[in-house]
Amino acid sequence: MRILAVIPARAGSKGIPNKNIRIIGGKPLVYYSINNALTSQNITDVIVTTDSEAVRIIAGEMGAGVHWRDERLCRDDVTLDSVIYDAASPVGKWDYIVTMQPTSPTLSVGTLDKAIEYAIENELDTVISAINAPHLSWGEKDGHKVPNYKERLNRQYLPPNYLETGAFVISKASVVTETSRIGEKVDVFEVPEDESVDVDTFADLYAVAAALNKKTVAIYVNGNNKRGMGHIYRALELADEFYSKPDIYYDLNQTDASVFGKTTHNLIPVNGIAELFECCKEKQYDIMINDILSTSIDYMIGLRSVLPNAKIVNFEDKGEGILKADLVFNALYNDANYPQVKSGEKYYIAGKLFLMYNPIVIKEKVERVFVAFGGADPSNYSDRILAMASKPEYDDIQFTVVLGRAKDNVEQLMEYNSRPNIEVLYDVSNMPELMRKCDMAITSRGRTGYELAILGIPSIAMSQNVREERHSFVSNENGFTYIGLHPTDEMIESNLKMYLSLSKESRQRFQDLMLSHDLRNGRRRVMGLIENL
Repeated sequence: MRILAVIPARAGSKGIPNKNIRIIGGKPLVYYSINNALTSQNITDVIVTTDSEAVRIIAGEMGAGVHWRDERLCRDDVTLDSVIYDAASPVGKWDYIVTMQPTSPTLSVGTLDKAIEYAIENELDTVISAINAPHLSWGEKDGHKVPNYKERLNRQYLPPNYLETGAFVISKASVVTETSRIGEKVDVFEVPEDESVDVDTFADLYAVAAALNKKTVAIYVNGNNKRGMGHIYRALELADEFYSKPDIYYDLNQTDASVFGKTTHNLIPVNGIAELFECCKEKQYDIMINDILSTSIDYMIGLRSVLPNAKIVNFEDKGEGILKADLVFNALYNDANYPQVKSGEKYYIAGKLFLMYNPIVIKEKVERVFVAFGGADPSNYSDRILAMASKPEYDDIQFTVVLGRAKDNVEQLMEYNSRPNIEVLYDVSNMPELMRKCDMAITSRGRTGYELAILGIPSIAMSQNVREERHSFVSNENGFTYIGLHPTDEMIESNLKMYLSLSKESRQRFQDLMLSHDLRNGRRRVMGLIENL
């Protein structure tokens, strides 16, 4: 069976000058349709019909045939039917003639071949590429706008509405004439939405460029009571920054799926590193992100072996594996001994909701205290603060205590809600809203410290473990009162009483120090560096 692909690519596009030869995704626009035709399992011959010397050269270099189009067939009022008939003549040489527009660069050769096979197997005269795009739409009748539907329904319940994409028209050669390529037995072939863009406008050009440059992304993250939950929160924030849906892997031996909360991201459990490597080897990601506390040289070498072409990005990594990474972000630390390591608060990724809130206004006196120790609180600081807040001397101070997803003994601590001055909450989604109602905070030295600094809330801070002691931002010089690792109850309470008695001016100085740091633009800096790898 002989199947001819004809690609019409004339010069002189008026809407987008030089459209067919513009470089998109590193290749001329016309390259993609020629390449699909040449690599198709079903197409036997390829002809590009053109009056462009540049297109002629591109097609010839790629190995396609070129038909030089007569000037009379290059006018705006000439139909594509006559152009295809001219290039394919004599049409009796072929069984099928496939018209392939150069303006559909996102179409995959797999979809093209399935459509050709669909036409052959069903003995169709014509198959046209289309997408199913049901929408509530309106038409016109007797000079009035009228709905094209009988009942208003949600999109998923509307009847099919197929829109032609222009990517291809597959026709039996016997129905191809100077005036038509449409036979009696006609059908549409649905193409995926991301393969359906036709480049007609500059907006289309922009969309296609984004689609062709889209990278496949994987994130490997773990979080639990001992490791903390900051890794999980950051991974979910990162996943939202890509114009694709990353695969998020986690080790089912270290991380429970529940710690991710309610998310529609692709969560993939793996049983150890070996299974992770097998998945990566199969999918061949463009970007691999590790947020697992620290990486070893062996892990990174293994990852490189299964993803030889990927860019590898690590977060909060203090292991030797940073030597093998393309980029490392350590927002919690200030040391950057290698050029690929970006450290310090400039690279902190703030939660989306925090960017919507302004800093608090410092009041004359402290009325509310916010308490949170991350998602896990392995040192049980929340328990100790709740015990203090229960003392009669604090009856006039309101305490809001937030417990994270990985906190133990939650039910026991929720009993403190019986106290009129204490509110204990679990796994909240409105953290910035709760923080902004408070005048000061007590926290650990992790992610929550940054969030409090964005909102300018004067805070007492303490470390959960030796690793947190090395976190540099939550410190006295940046507006916090840092009281070390595992401080005594006496030390915690004495600082609490000090804050409760501080003047507005003193607490304002703490806030000024916090707000002197640009924590709101870290997300933009991080993503800019990743995208430019």
